[in-house]
Amino acid sequence: MAARAGGALSAADVREAAAALSLPAEAFGNDPAVEMLWAMKAHQHAEVYENLISAVDPKYLKLTKADDQIYTEFRKNFKDLKIDVLDPEDLKSEPAKEKWRPFCLQFDGVVEDFNYGTLLRLDCSKGYTEENTVFATRIQFFAIEIARNREGNNSVVYNRAKEASSSQEVSSG
Repeated sequence: MAARAGGALSAADVREAAAALSLPAEAFGNDPAVEMLWAMKAHQHAEVYENLISAVDPKYLKLTKADDQIYTEFRKNFKDLKIDVLDPEDLKSEPAKEKWRPFCLQFDGVVEDFNYGTLLRLDCSKGYTEENTVFATRIQFFAIEIARNREGNNSVVYNRAKEASSSQEVSSG
């Protein structure tokens, strides 16, 4: 599987990657090719999400069929978690993992691929950069991003994109 210009994958590459990623983890060991596929998939997901919250007012976004349940359970379990700028320790420390584990497991069978790895922005006012990104489970991503959307934290990304678009229209018009 070879990435094309700009890192784009062909439809066949995507099918091949999806088939490989659907196998149990034990089938791979520490295969660097699989790790690269996971990284590419996580990066692609991050790009799509950033484009989405730049194009659509995040307060109107629905990320899953279970958004209401995810948000309710998240805020019940993490009522004081500061989500605009996350502290990685709130996700990765041993005490945090002990709190996150039961939260995440309740979405097994509710949210597809709930425990897949994905990228999460630490500071929601900034984009996906190496310094501003942490690896999290998909359900952690959904919980935090649904909360950010509903609580208005992601509006800064949308408003910045809207302002940039407006200033481009003015300068080209």
